[in-house]
Amino acid sequence: MGIPMIDFSKLDGEDRSKTMALLHNACEKWGFFQIENHGVDKELMEKVKKLVNKHYEDNMKPRFYNSKIAKTVEDKNKITDTDWESTFFIWHRPDNKINECADLSEELRKTVDEYIDQLVKVAEKLSELMCENLGLDKEYIKEAFSGGKGPAAGTKVAKYPKCPHPELVRGLREHTDAGGIILLLQDDQVPGLEFFKDGEWVNIPPSKNNTIFINTGDQVEVLSNGIYKSTLHRVMTDKDGSRLSIATFYNPAGDAVISPAQKLSYPNGYAFQDYLKLYSSSKFEDKEPRFESMKKMVNSH
Repeated sequence: MGIPMIDFSKLDGEDRSKTMALLHNACEKWGFFQIENHGVDKELMEKVKKLVNKHYEDNMKPRFYNSKIAKTVEDKNKITDTDWESTFFIWHRPDNKINECADLSEELRKTVDEYIDQLVKVAEKLSELMCENLGLDKEYIKEAFSGGKGPAAGTKVAKYPKCPHPELVRGLREHTDAGGIILLLQDDQVPGLEFFKDGEWVNIPPSKNNTIFINTGDQVEVLSNGIYKSTLHRVMTDKDGSRLSIATFYNPAGDAVISPAQKLSYPNGYAFQDYLKLYSSSKFEDKEPRFESMKKMVNSH
């Protein structure tokens, strides 16, 4: 199954309408896709991955293999309520808290900050493109996410270590993401990520050439009135490789109030007889103006 690939370089040329249609289809029918020519410095992306892998080897790996979950799986006991992952989380927006991660090297902190500055611009661009496809003002998602201080951004850094018995434990159990737009810089060698589509699990291959993998979270589904859906996904364990995942979440602020965009939401709370009155005079016309009229009628009451 070919995962949609959105080429950002085609958004400014004659292929713009075709690229926008591809993006809309990816958001509506898939809930996940890849982007290329996104403008994030590829050398910087490589440096982030290299430094995170070094941090894992030096600091996280020894602790993980001495943990209770590692010892339980080593003893060939199945685990269903814990994930086979070694992680840490960094908040970037609205307040940068990377310096609270005391065991990160200064070089890693500086590199991550530079990467996030570029990546948030990509997230904002994606939000504008989604709004355009939905017929909303281009700043709608950003403003809806803003709350008192602006949208939130944070990164979950994860390694899914080699697992001696991958049949006994998930790397990360099945879930949808709670937030908004997720931008994943992932391993270019080790697979494991799977998304659920059309009744089956789709293997997401490692990301070559520093493409960024995107998926939409629960809040985009709510804001879009269900047009763009969050998708169930999971991470499988691997016997031979340790998978890297650097997932950045472009999310609503904690105090942001989320609801479907009024322009997109269907009318609700009306009497069917009132709809029938309108229908009788517009039966052979498009239904959308009827829905808009019903929304106005309901709101006026």
